[in-house]
Amino acid sequence: MRAKGGRALRVLKVGALPLGAALLLAGCASMPSSGEVRKVDNGHLTDGDAQVRVFGIPPHPGESASEIVSGFLEATTSGESDFATAKKYLSTDFKDHWNPFAGISVLSNGPQSDDGTDTDPKATTATVGVSGTKVALVDVKHAYQPDQGDFRTTVRLVKQGTEWRIARLPDGLILSEPDFQRIYRSVNMYYFAKLGSDAERSGKRHQTLVADPVYLRSQQTDSLASTVSALLGGPTDWLAPAVTSAAPSGLQIYGKGPGQGVTLDDSQHLKVRLNKPADRLGSEQCRRLAAQLIATVQGQASVTLESVDVQRADGATACTLSSVQAREYGPANLIGSAAGPYFIGSEQHQLYEMPTDDGAANPVRGPFGSAKADLASVAVRRDGQVAAGVKTDGRRLVVGSLENDEPFQVSQLTSSAQDPKDGLSAPSWDGFDDLWVADRNPAVSKLYVLRNGTGAPAEVQVPKLDERVESLQVASDGVRIVLVVDEKGVKTLQLGLIDRAGTQDKPKFTVTGLHDLTPTGETVSSVSWAGASRLVVLGSDRERGGGQQIQYVNTDGSALPPLESIGEAASVAASEDQTRPLLASYNGYVYWLPDESNWKRASPKGSSPVYPG
Repeated sequence: MRAKGGRALRVLKVGALPLGAALLLAGCASMPSSGEVRKVDNGHLTDGDAQVRVFGIPPHPGESASEIVSGFLEATTSGESDFATAKKYLSTDFKDHWNPFAGISVLSNGPQSDDGTDTDPKATTATVGVSGTKVALVDVKHAYQPDQGDFRTTVRLVKQGTEWRIARLPDGLILSEPDFQRIYRSVNMYYFAKLGSDAERSGKRHQTLVADPVYLRSQQTDSLASTVSALLGGPTDWLAPAVTSAAPSGLQIYGKGPGQGVTLDDSQHLKVRLNKPADRLGSEQCRRLAAQLIATVQGQASVTLESVDVQRADGATACTLSSVQAREYGPANLIGSAAGPYFIGSEQHQLYEMPTDDGAANPVRGPFGSAKADLASVAVRRDGQVAAGVKTDGRRLVVGSLENDEPFQVSQLTSSAQDPKDGLSAPSWDGFDDLWVADRNPAVSKLYVLRNGTGAPAEVQVPKLDERVESLQVASDGVRIVLVVDEKGVKTLQLGLIDRAGTQDKPKFTVTGLHDLTPTGETVSSVSWAGASRLVVLGSDRERGGGQQIQYVNTDGSALPPLESIGEAASVAASEDQTRPLLASYNGYVYWLPDESNWKRASPKGSSPVYPG
């Protein structure tokens, strides 16, 4: 009998080997011919056990309704992609109707089942309640959404002969947070940004790809096929208004033969065989789809892909795209190639460029490096040739070259705020050379865009946001923006989508789809893009005050463990190029983290570190 509330799971630790190789080695090993199956609590699995495979135990004769429900919940945490063992707990009529792929409820400490209603030995039906505390929901399109609160559902059981079996329960899975993290991994899907009229002025850059993180099962023999299937299924509901896919309606993988139509050979050539709608793919549309495939699969591969071959249902090649050709569509083509990073010196408030080998920084060329620069904040354009800065009075925005000594251009945008803290925020460049900045003046708090950094300021509409924007960072793709918003003294982190409408002469910008990414219980003081779908956030405990920490937060709201802090930091900065080190300012100095282990200090004294963007 399964112990009440026990975790009767068998585990096979296969290390980093593929499943097939691990099983071959296991077959050659000396195996015991007797002995018990030990119960293993998943809470004892470490990060180093990433390849541990867990197998559920089928139902035992004579188990109570409550034990059947507990056993079923345990079996759903196994590595079986078809949930074969879990389905043994279902009634004959129900096992073909339950859909485990309909979504996931993620609970902090796992689901708890009650004693049920089967106390009468003659009962032929019973109900068992399942409860817990929600952490997140994962929808049918694999999108993770933080969702805190109480969870409760009811499972109905029937007697099938002399044994209890589940006759009704909601579709989807109910998992503890540790089980979810063990079984699922975050994967970036890639779709093309919708840029409206801006596509006409950006040339090839209008074909940039945007990352859309989803969660897929880790332990699958067909992981390539599941990744490609998720991509062809289209973007998550949140990102969908801002992106488009080259995949025509109804397009799916072929689903037959090796890899279900998705294979990667020893030369790193990816082949994707598709169904009948692939016959409708035009030449450029096919190349765009191939670019999406390369970007998506490359993010999961340990080696560099050489090319992708998109095939029709009959096996004929529709198009081939090399990884080199795919770069013109790639998500990195707007990040920029400027060296950086940069920070503002404490003494003269001028801009320094900081090499990350020895940390000895030097003033940049031009007006930003002048002893009279008088800068409070700065943003360097992604090509490294131009910068924009806000003066220490918080009222004036200036733009100037980093390549010559021509004087500042004074922007048409100014703030009438008397206190610099109520003036203009630190600016931010998107990948199309447009400059974004907020006027924090309590009387007229607004968000603006300046075309090419020097154009007339265009007000950005932000429906459903009445609070003041304290700071902002726009992604290189130009369709995502993160805002730090002051909500009655608590600074929250809001991620939104940029709708670029209107015409080139009369552009219209709107930020929509705001969702809260604030780490639980924190107030946010600084944020920066730190990858295609990742932010780095500096926050502190809003209830007890202090307890500051730096952590990475994915754009879907899932978070990674906090990093080693350096004390009471004032700001953080990172690059969308994840090979660049993390930056932070603390106690009058700028620090960088080259290997995520030991912070190093730059000189001279300074603050407000930034990467281009």
